[in-house]
Amino acid sequence: MMYNLLKGKKGIIFGALDSKSIAWKVAERAHEEGATFVLTNAPVAMRFGTISELAEKTGSQVIPADATSLEDLENLVEKSVEILGGKIDFVLHSIGMSVNVRKGNHYTEQDYNYTKTGFDVSALSFHRVMSVLYKKDAMNEWGSIVALSYMAAQRVFPDYNDMADNKAYLESIARSFGYFFGRDKNVRVNTISQSPTPTTAGNGVKGFDGFIAYAEKMSPLGNATALECADYTISMFSDLTKKVTLQNLYHDGGFSNMGVSDAIMGNFMETFESEKGE
Repeated sequence: MMYNLLKGKKGIIFGALDSKSIAWKVAERAHEEGATFVLTNAPVAMRFGTISELAEKTGSQVIPADATSLEDLENLVEKSVEILGGKIDFVLHSIGMSVNVRKGNHYTEQDYNYTKTGFDVSALSFHRVMSVLYKKDAMNEWGSIVALSYMAAQRVFPDYNDMADNKAYLESIARSFGYFFGRDKNVRVNTISQSPTPTTAGNGVKGFDGFIAYAEKMSPLGNATALECADYTISMFSDLTKKVTLQNLYHDGGFSNMGVSDAIMGNFMETFESEKGE
């Protein structure tokens, strides 16, 4: 269903890799809701993805940018304002990567150079993006900046590894920079803590199928899909949420407030009884 929620709005969407990406779904929905935007991803990621298809589908231009490079981000923001014909109304930061996870390094046995790289890409890049937007006064009043997070920022998911630390820092940046963006520019900054979602990036985490199955059984509404996350993100870009800022917003079917569900307890008791009987 279309509501024209973003009619006339202009944006930048980071991180659309392929059709599984939440950022990809956000771009499709933003287009349907009347927005125009620039798509961007790291040059190396673009070689593995199919972002050109998304650009064609949504009538968007793609500007490659490494989110760890201030020079790239300055070029991205300047060109986006030029292409879109004015200041930006919304930005999606959907970037995350752990080299330790990719290399199979346990959390207690990190390669700290890999840790720094993952932190730079996944979290510090959000500060960098906002710093460029802020200094260039590139956001319209009542604009909206959203970054995607995960609940491992608050709770222990052992195999999520150093990405948990990255997400915790990401959420802190949203609050801290969000204060200044709100005070000085009337721009809101939030993070969305999404259900585990089978994206290309998510599937790199060991045991991710287990995360998804467990969350599905724990959540009273079940897991939120990538498309449902896109819908929520669109609402955060719209004028309907003008006074929501500095929040980490759980979009997880209720998982974040659960202690245990009947389904999980039932499974546990079955296992417990069978082990007891051995």
